Formats: sequence, C-alpha cells, structure tokens
Amino acid sequence: MRRPLLVANWKMNMTCAQAVAYLNEFLPEIENFSAVDVVICPPFTALRSVSTFLEYEKSPVMLGSQNIHWEEKGAFTGEISAEMLTELRVGWAIVGHSERRRYFGETDESVAKRAAAAVRAGITPIVCVGESLEEREDGRTAEVIQTQTLSALNAIRDAGGGTFALAYEPVWAIGTGRAAVPEQANDVTRHMRALVGTVFSPEVAREVRILYGGSVDADNIADFLNEPDIDGALVGGASLSARHFSQLVRIAS
Repeated sequence: MRRPLLVANWKMNMTCAQAVAYLNEFLPEIENFSAVDVVICPPFTALRSVSTFLEYEKSPVMLGSQNIHWEEKGAFTGEISAEMLTELRVGWAIVGHSERRRYFGETDESVAKRAAAAVRAGITPIVCVGESLEEREDGRTAEVIQTQTLSALNAIRDAGGGTFALAYEPVWAIGTGRAAVPEQANDVTRHMRALVGTVFSPEVAREVRILYGGSVDADNIADFLNEPDIDGALVGGASLSARHFSQLVRIAS
C-alpha cells in the first residue's frame, strides 16, 4: 500500500505571520492523523518561518518549495537554488506546475532540468504534468502526458535516480472549480505509472506516488483517493484554509 500524500501549494499567498498563524491552527487539528504524509509549500519568503516553526513543534509535516533552479548559483534573478532550499530543511519541490508552464514559459526541457537538480540535491521533486482543454478535446491527452512525463523521468534517471513523485493536473481544472472525473484521472495516472515502469522498473512504478491536482476539495477528494492509481492530491485553493486542509487530511486518513 502506498502511503497517501497531500501537498498544500499556497502559491502566491501567505505572509510569514499568516503562515505561522495557519500552522498554529493546522497542526493541532491533524496530530492524531498519522496515516498520511503532508507537505506544505509556502512562497519563498515564508520558507524560513515555516521551517523554524515545524522544527520547533517537532511536527511530521514536511516542507516543500514551489520551484527550484537547475544551476547551483548565478545570474538568475528571481530563482532559488537547491543549496538555498536544503539549508532551510526543504525536502520537496514542485516542478512544472501548469501556472509555471503557462505564465512563465516553463518547457518540458526546463522542467526536466529542475527535476534532475532536485534529485541530485536529495530533494524529492513533485513533477507536474497535464493537458490543456484544447489538447483534451483534440484527443491528445495520452500524447501530451507521455511527452511531459518521459522528459522528466529520463532526466531523473540520468541524474542518478532517487525519490520522486508525479502529479497529474489537467490545466483546464486548475483554479476553475472544474475537477476531472476520478475515473478519467485514474486512466491518466495509470498511464503515467506504466511510463515509470518503462524508464525505471516495475518495482519503482509500484512504489511511486502519483497525485491528482485540480480543484480538489472536501467534496471530491475521497473519490479521487479511492481510485487505485491515485495516491494523494496536490491541493491549491482548498489548502489556504487551515480548517479546510485539515479536513482533507482527516478524509485521506
């Protein structure tokens, strides 16, 4: 059995003070639910505050970043390196989120390089893939998912392998309130798992955790987690409320 994984992507929300207030409310709510792994991905400015708070509370909640650059240092304004993240005890990094691809020009190549940099640093990348509404309506979902997934998997393999997670987040479901049908999402995640097996091994494919992301909330998360090839959720808007996100943790447990 793969352990469920819930990842809170706060995006460009939460000041340092707001992040601490959130954790003060959130951590007591989930302390009795140890059957789920939880990762919080705050904006870069709040990483230090969240890291310090989690360490002080000796919380099992893990810390993630919303991005990572492939170079160790240099003239890359607005980026963040693996060394900067590991110093803050960041263990996870989202790469290739649809908003990064859509608004900031991320490509399969840059996403692959970011994923490789993460595994080299001992950070677990959460590689996001997903098709647009136009691509789905054109019947190209499998093609797009395969291209995006293989690009990242091959880079991770060439970087020496390591722990990674995948997230299927159809672009048309991000922040729209329109979630994919669980059975359709499972068809895609099953395809992604098969791709892991071709690049690595059947054993790795059985162990890797594949998340669904896209308008996940308390009303639909159980339906997604009941699908055999969906192991958790990458949660956006519903993770901004400590009460709502703790409810998702309880349901997942």
